Amino acid sequence: METNQRPYHLVVFGASGFTGQFVAEEVAREQVASGHSSSLPWAVAGRSREKLQRVLERAALKLGRPTLSSEVGIIICDVTNPASLDEMAKQAAIVLNCVGPYFYGEPVVKACVENGTSCIDICGEPQFLELMYWKYHEKAAEKGAYIIGSSGFDSIPADLGVIYTKNKMNGMLTAVESFLTIHSGPEGLCIHDGTWKSAVYGFGDQSNLKKLRNEANLKPVPIIGPKLKRRWPLSYCRELSSYSVPFLGADVSVVRRTQRYLHENLEQSPVQYAAYINMGGITSVIKLMFVGLFFLFFVRFGIGRQLLIKFPWLFSFGYFSKQGPTQKQMDGSSFTLRFFGQGYSQGFDPEKGKPNTRICTQVKGPEPGYVATPIAMVQAAMTLLNDASDLPSMGGVFTPGAAFFRTKLIDRLNQRGIEFSVISSSEV
Repeated sequence: METNQRPYHLVVFGASGFTGQFVAEEVAREQVASGHSSSLPWAVAGRSREKLQRVLERAALKLGRPTLSSEVGIIICDVTNPASLDEMAKQAAIVLNCVGPYFYGEPVVKACVENGTSCIDICGEPQFLELMYWKYHEKAAEKGAYIIGSSGFDSIPADLGVIYTKNKMNGMLTAVESFLTIHSGPEGLCIHDGTWKSAVYGFGDQSNLKKLRNEANLKPVPIIGPKLKRRWPLSYCRELSSYSVPFLGADVSVVRRTQRYLHENLEQSPVQYAAYINMGGITSVIKLMFVGLFFLFFVRFGIGRQLLIKFPWLFSFGYFSKQGPTQKQMDGSSFTLRFFGQGYSQGFDPEKGKPNTRICTQVKGPEPGYVATPIAMVQAAMTLLNDASDLPSMGGVFTPGAAFFRTKLIDRLNQRGIEFSVISSSEV
């Protein structure tokens, strides 16, 4: 990627926010790990110079790099001030956008597209991601900017995991189910309420997503082999000895968009996909069902959404809080995403029989929200900087899978603790 004319290769926008501070720390860690200290000029951006300075000082202390805060640029800008966003975009090859909830994302995308700056976002709301495609894809292609959403835990492990499974299949992969398990240590789990707010606004905006998809009027992607059956809202996964419910994050939307892109642009056979999250035993199931019922009831009304946002700890039974997780909670948490795929061996005609090949793969990594997400986001940025010849030939608005399926992103993630592996593969 061309970086000569810009003072900074990377700018972390929203670096003083809860997630942004960890992304800034991860960029500093990447500089050391890859030996790029002098050849990766970068900056942090946000509204308050003091807060940004404090983020750099904390990162310097944590990483044992006393000179860090004097080596990193600081850019003052505000998401409500388009001129300041333009100034930021003009100085960066890639903006790592950590400002949320998602409806703050469009001004950043607009500024990046208009200034030919690439942008990596960790927003996981399907309506935002799909709207950005329809509004900015052609202009981004014209300007040579790569706009890549959902580049954190939502949805790099799922999107790249399906591509990895497809690449490891000895034959044609036609359908995949994924099961997410979140592991917590003795301190338990906690998620910052920024994620809760995004979910509240996202679910409250479902009608706009339906309207957007109806207006897009896309022709259906062909189904190869038998149609993947949907599981019950609560089902038992024998392979993992656990109850599971459908995963309501962005993964399904993102993977389906990637599969459409690969089919329409590269004539690859599309893979059907469904995503679930493991609940563990029956006690966890009951607790989380109450959280889900409260959430789905209140999110339908304006006053209900206000209550959900004001009292996240109460309505989520302690899973979400305004303080976010402690360092001990993050250190004790991890995730495993298991993929169960089926398809056909080489030379076998899908129209002449049932799937005869199965494969099981997994992606595992550290705490999802504030450890794995910064790793995924920063490695996506490094891939964009270093693997230019393997990216789509023109810019545009892409899913991670569409942008990175030819690149070395999976190798980079493996080296940084987000590990992709094959568990088993067999013919039946």
